[in-house]
Amino acid sequence: MKRLPIATLSLALCFLSTHSQGQTAPSYQDQAKLHDIAKKVSAKRIEQDIRTLVGFGTRHTLSDTQSETQGIGAARRWIKSEFEAISKACNGCLEVYYQAETISGEPRIPNATEVVSVIAVQRGNHDPDRYVMMSGDIDSRVSDVMNTTSVSPGANDNASGIAGTLEAARVLSQYQFSGSIVYAALAGEEQGLFGGKILAQQAQKDGWRIKAVLNNDMIGNIEGINGVINNTTARIFAEGTRQTETPEEARTRRFTGGEVDSPSRNLARYIDWMADRYIPNLDTMVIYRLDRFGRGGHHRPFNDLGYPGVRIMETNENYHRQHQDLRTENGIEYGDTIAGVNFAYAAKLTALNAVSLAGMAWAPSPPANVQIKGAVQPSTSLNWDALSAEQNPQLKGYKIYWRYTDAPQWQFSRYVGNVNKYTLENVVIDNYFFGVASVSKDGSESPVVFPGAAGAFGE
Repeated sequence: MKRLPIATLSLALCFLSTHSQGQTAPSYQDQAKLHDIAKKVSAKRIEQDIRTLVGFGTRHTLSDTQSETQGIGAARRWIKSEFEAISKACNGCLEVYYQAETISGEPRIPNATEVVSVIAVQRGNHDPDRYVMMSGDIDSRVSDVMNTTSVSPGANDNASGIAGTLEAARVLSQYQFSGSIVYAALAGEEQGLFGGKILAQQAQKDGWRIKAVLNNDMIGNIEGINGVINNTTARIFAEGTRQTETPEEARTRRFTGGEVDSPSRNLARYIDWMADRYIPNLDTMVIYRLDRFGRGGHHRPFNDLGYPGVRIMETNENYHRQHQDLRTENGIEYGDTIAGVNFAYAAKLTALNAVSLAGMAWAPSPPANVQIKGAVQPSTSLNWDALSAEQNPQLKGYKIYWRYTDAPQWQFSRYVGNVNKYTLENVVIDNYFFGVASVSKDGSESPVVFPGAAGAFGE
């Protein structure tokens, strides 16, 4: 979250004014391998994949499943074959499978229809049950959401997200990680977020410890309906209070804070931080909302179950290119065609996903059971559960972060070593928000965890 010069000056003055309290700006150990990952993302390969997906005519959830060249069936078979080719190139490092469930009796799926997603899992070496995920949506649509036959290219919405997910898998499969990474091509988004619901429910049933869901839905358009053309910004949508909060947790939050420090919000701050450090000429906007106003995406089913999840997408949408029949009216071209996709921009957002996934998968797990105290005291004390050494052999220690309560990003930090409690002397609890991150021996960090149930990333 880059700042204008005036804001930068103000922040610098803030640091100077608080230096006497022992507060310092966050230090971070640069990771050369993350720069390498960002550079490996290919706009050319993303373009090839988007063109292939557009070539299936329509990818409507209720479209043809038998044709080898047209419809949703051909599209998902091709996606699976691409994941399998990626796995072959890394000596079988991906577990690739279909995930299917028959849906019926729904407003947009009235008749029994098999909703089939394609999932690829890259297992971690030390903590394979800890997951971070990147997803895109397979399906496309035109103006009538029940029109299953008309040409529906879905070039940006959302062949761009699928192409980005495939490309992230190509790049990250060249590395090994401590935690697991999931690459998900989800079906049934336009008909009711069904692919995400199926995967989220199965993950919960199987005990997946999901720490991050990065949903990519429209990452290729740079020409806005408002006339703005910009390829240097992106949006990260992140909800506040988690959907699964209990009445008792809500009561605690009222007195201790946490409305802007849900795990999804701190996941978004982490991605924003990664953009500033590893993606040249990209400034991300963390938007304090589940999704665009009154709308939704495939991260929501994960949020509904309490998992941290965000939506990554373009800043400038063009509604003439979304959910439209292909046509020209009054000199305006409608439809989601390949002409509306900027492949270099899609590659930039894909690189952001890749470095964020890699950073989290290399880092130790986010700290669990973070607690805080300091009411009517001159200092603030935090404690947390020590991470499993078996699952996190790369752990070096922990870092405490804090910021002013109206600051969007973490401002101060202190590495405190491999301990599970620490007191910040003369830092008054009432004036700041606090959190704890785990740090690996090479300097990789987890997202920051806000104390209490409001900020917990789960066990």
